[in-house]
Amino acid sequence: MTGPRRHRKPTAGRWLPIALFVSALLGPGEASAQPAEHAPDTIEARVLACAPCHGAVGEGTSNAYFPRLAGKPAGYLFNQLVAFRNGRRHYPPMNYLLEYLPEDYLKVMADYFAAQKPPLPPPAVPDVSKDMLALGERLIRQGDPERQIPACSSCHGPALAGMEPGIPGLLGLRAAYISAQLGAWRYGTRTANAPDCMQIVAGHLTEDDVKALAAVLASKPAQPDTAPARKGTFGLPFACGSQPQ
Repeated sequence: MTGPRRHRKPTAGRWLPIALFVSALLGPGEASAQPAEHAPDTIEARVLACAPCHGAVGEGTSNAYFPRLAGKPAGYLFNQLVAFRNGRRHYPPMNYLLEYLPEDYLKVMADYFAAQKPPLPPPAVPDVSKDMLALGERLIRQGDPERQIPACSSCHGPALAGMEPGIPGLLGLRAAYISAQLGAWRYGTRTANAPDCMQIVAGHLTEDDVKALAAVLASKPAQPDTAPARKGTFGLPFACGSQPQ
């Protein structure tokens, strides 16, 4: 055992992003003693280690479970990096790669991806019934007050682009990823600072709600302006630990 934590041995497919990430983070001269040309010691060069999973500038890849990072609020991205580093979010490759990175470095990474503005991917073709699509649209725009479910747009904005500093946009994500994250909130495997508003809301969702929301959100086209709203642009329906007022 070579460290304080034991990790399951990564599969062959996981070694590439891990190797690239470690090499990039170590910087020039530290990853190898061999005399060779080194990439520029810039944040652009270092975050290339993220590209195999998240795309060259965080635009996402063909893997439905690796989300788009580009254009998300920097505060949200920073919170997620810290959550992976501290084990609040559970995905072994991310937990391992971020385990010893200082917060100042995580902030630089978050700021970099927040500033990237690649176009959103084409919207998906929904594979659910018209009734399910209607349910998803209703939850997004109106919520369900009787079940204590606020409208998604009441927190993520009318354009669903999020709001600085900590509320992410919901467009440009695949249905499988949205469904997986809502499930993680529902069952407590993903958490945030108290009051954990997403865990509270997701706890009121049914399986059909999740399926409907994922299908509709993944099928929505990009808006003319995909930038998150400025902090305080609109009020939240209740307090949220990830979004200081």
